[in-house]
Parts: sequence; C-alpha cells; structure tokens
Amino acid sequence: MFERMKEYHLGGADEFQYQGRPDPEKWNYDVGEKWFNNEAQAYTDHEENAFVQDGRLILRALKKKQGIADYTSARLTTWGRQSWQYGYFEIRAKLPDGAGAWPAFWFMPDSSKKGIRWPLCGEIDMMEHTHVHKGDLVYSLHSLNHNHTRNDVKQYSTSVYREGLFEEFHVYGLEWTPEYVEYFFDGESVCKYCKTDDKEDQTEKSWPYDQPFYMILNIAVGGFMGGPIREEDLPYTMEIDYVRAYQKEG
Repeated sequence: MFERMKEYHLGGADEFQYQGRPDPEKWNYDVGEKWFNNEAQAYTDHEENAFVQDGRLILRALKKKQGIADYTSARLTTWGRQSWQYGYFEIRAKLPDGAGAWPAFWFMPDSSKKGIRWPLCGEIDMMEHTHVHKGDLVYSLHSLNHNHTRNDVKQYSTSVYREGLFEEFHVYGLEWTPEYVEYFFDGESVCKYCKTDDKEDQTEKSWPYDQPFYMILNIAVGGFMGGPIREEDLPYTMEIDYVRAYQKEG
C-alpha cells in the first residue's frame, strides 16, 4: 500500500489540534432518538458525547436518558462539508471496550440524502467492531444485490480477529477505486472486494460505489452487533488521533 501512496495527496484531514467541540467546518451531527438495527441510543450534538481534548477526538456513549432512549452517544458526519469519490482513507483510533459498544467508521452516498434508499444507494463500512464477537473487526460493502439482509447471495463482508483494539491505537485504512475496495489494518491488507467479483451484474445494483460518499464516525449502543448492554461498562469511549483522506492527482 505504501508504494501506492505515492499516487495520492492529502485531500482532507482533521488532526484535532484544538480543544472543545469538533470543527464545524469539517463535521456535522446526525441526531435523533430512534435508529435501525435495534440500537438503544439517542444521538446528540452535546459536547459531552463528542469533544476534542489533548489532540484527540473523543466520542462517548453515556447512560443518560433522552426522550425514549436510555443512552446518549454521538454520530459525526462530513455530510454537507466534504464528500469523496474514490481515494485512500486512514483513521488512527483506540476502540471502546464494553459489552454493548458498537463503534464504526463508514461511508454513505450523498444520494442517500436525496431520496435513494438503502440498500440501492450503497454503503461502505470502513470498520465495525462487534462486541458479540469481541476482537472481531468487520469490513463490509452493501448494495441491492449484496447485503446482510439476503442469505441467498454472496456477501461482501469479512471478519478479522485482532488483539489490543481497546488498549492501543491502530490505523484503519481503506483504498477505494473504480475497480476495487481494499481494507488495511496497521498498513497490512486484510481483505479486498472487486467490481468483477460479481460475474453476472456489475451495474449499480451490485456496485453502487461510483458516486460521492460522505464519512460517518459513531458509537452505537446495543443492537445486532453491539449485543447485550452491560451498564457497568459505560461510558464507552472511543479516541481518534486523526482522520485523513487522500486523493489521486488529477
């Protein structure tokens, strides 16, 4: 990967060299109390759920009632700030430990904000951690023809076990091109999905990734991948050292 990096230049970043709320020129908030996947949190724009301190972005899920939810958390996005079509993306982070924590770095297309619904719009999951299988990192692509709601087709999803996710910082990388999406952990390739993997259909129904996407950083509470919540494990805290987006010249 590092040889290929010569083709890229930095096209957006947050090094978190400031204090307080996340930079409003780079980050937006998704807020609300009712979410998919049996999640239990309300996402807020409260500083106690997302703040920058000592050069790191802190996302924190709390045992705190808001509306119909018993927990609060943060879901930051670059929607309306910056989107990308292809590139190499890198996040250095320490993941939250705790039964029920479901951290994720992922991308949704701009078209999803304009009436094109999931899964036709597509989804790129840069990294999810499932506390149901502690230590498993999940790397997935979702499309109309290939998504987790369908058991009759090939899934573009890979689970890889890694140690030290909660005690140490690790670098999560994703290279996205017109031909493939490849995932990296601490600079080593862990899996790769190609447009030609589907021999029968290479239209947007199987490969909807030739369009602009925006980035999302969040901690969900509970749900299908977070699993049963153990309240004594809260708060769940994720620390992010940097977020970088690289683009090819031209």
